[in-house]
Amino acid sequence: MKRFEGKVLFLDRSDINTDEVIPAKYLTEVSKEALKPHLFEDLKLKGFDPREDLMDKEIVISRKNFGCGSSREHAPWALEVNNINVVIAESFARIFRQNNFNCGMLAIELPTETIESLFKKYSGMDTYAKVDVKKGEISISSGGISEVIQFRLGGFDKALVEAGGWVGFANSKY
Repeated sequence: MKRFEGKVLFLDRSDINTDEVIPAKYLTEVSKEALKPHLFEDLKLKGFDPREDLMDKEIVISRKNFGCGSSREHAPWALEVNNINVVIAESFARIFRQNNFNCGMLAIELPTETIESLFKKYSGMDTYAKVDVKKGEISISSGGISEVIQFRLGGFDKALVEAGGWVGFANSKY
């Protein structure tokens, strides 16, 4: 199972598409490592600089419809190679969400009110989060405040994550 804890990157926008996660011009790359320096390079958010803001971040918190756009696996791969194994959002594009689980990564959906609260309390601060897959809990803290948030995963998605992704799951079953 992958590591599901670290510093949080807040991306305050809905509809972040897969071309903004990893630009389409890099789809000819044959290794995940080649994608690494290009994560979010085309994402336009006021005050966001991927070279600076991604440094040491391992969890993304965003708004609704994260990962919309094309169905390629390159978007989760670009996150994974940058040690980002958790994306928390209000909702995900269906194929992006499943590609994350297929790679043994987490795509955690939380209610709009919870996401809004996280942005209000923690965005702009040095925030740390840890996800306990077995308990279905996210522990988040910054500046002397902390909380635990419950989440649910379907049985198959949880099994994929615990196996490290689809290949590990298939190897254990077949």
